[in-house]
Amino acid sequence: MKPIRILPASAQVAAHLMAELKCGSWSGGMPGVNRLATELGVNRKTVVAALQQLEREGVLSNEGRGRQRRIVPPASTTVRPMRIAILDYDPAARNESYMVALQHLLLEAGHTAFFCEETLLDVGADLSRLSRLVKRTGADAWIIGAGSRAVLEWFSTQPVPAFAIFGRREGLPIAATGPDIHSAMITATRHLLALGHRRLVILCRAERRKPGPGRMEQAVLDELAARGVSTGDFNLPDWEESPAGLQKLLNSLFRVTPPTAMIIEEAPLFFAVHQFLANRGIRVPQHVSLICTDADPAFTWCSPPISHIRWNPGPVIQRVVRWAARVRAGHRDIRQTLTPAEFVPGGTIGHVPG
Repeated sequence: MKPIRILPASAQVAAHLMAELKCGSWSGGMPGVNRLATELGVNRKTVVAALQQLEREGVLSNEGRGRQRRIVPPASTTVRPMRIAILDYDPAARNESYMVALQHLLLEAGHTAFFCEETLLDVGADLSRLSRLVKRTGADAWIIGAGSRAVLEWFSTQPVPAFAIFGRREGLPIAATGPDIHSAMITATRHLLALGHRRLVILCRAERRKPGPGRMEQAVLDELAARGVSTGDFNLPDWEESPAGLQKLLNSLFRVTPPTAMIIEEAPLFFAVHQFLANRGIRVPQHVSLICTDADPAFTWCSPPISHIRWNPGPVIQRVVRWAARVRAGHRDIRQTLTPAEFVPGGTIGHVPG
């Protein structure tokens, strides 16, 4: 029997990096030592030794101290640019900084990355319309932002590779990533419960309510139930998704027995709720506490600071770019990953009134 050859850690890392280079995961320059060490879960010395091995093999070119190593593409690298369609929830989502950065990096990698002519809001729940859109677009791969369960189930059964950013993707055979808002929501709910809140409302889109509560929303309901709070339609209300529909819902909620706290899943909805309350003399947080699950740039201008959930979009963007590289190289990638998210208490939450 041939003895087993155990490679040192640096050689294993070098082999992994070589495989990623052949897939086209990076172009131009190699990521820095600190970033690679963090992503791979190894120490800096191991990464440095692996990079030096790749330099000796002629795969990387050392450009000098403090400068990024230049990638010398391996001869076996298969460059096959793809047409990647980005199907976002609504037109406003296209202006999010992380979506702009994602499109830029995909273009930099040689792909043709473009936002679809229609959005998920345009398509609605009409899967036949979605099918016609996909066929008409003729993309090699799709990126879906905040997809409903039905939409992501449909994409998971199609031959065209698809990637879900956020959305109801749990348990589906589809590549996906997003922040771990579920854990942050539990922390936020426990914080509100500790302040005495029991009448808590989650304001979210239909995709998060139907056909049943999403994982994040269910986590909040479970925390309430664990404290003996009966939950129902009051906590996760149905509403017509329009400015008029939102006003109708808020008027109903604050007419008789108003909520003492609200978790609002989108910055535009948060600002709309805040304006509604201000117009009626309902003070935040003296009368009602508010938490937003977004980290909108406008929050930095607010005083007191907005209570929200924060996450770093960098790992999300890189995961999508690497997925595109693997798909381009002919690999099937349906891994689902999460990036950490944290609850940031601010000045919009306080003790329950009275």
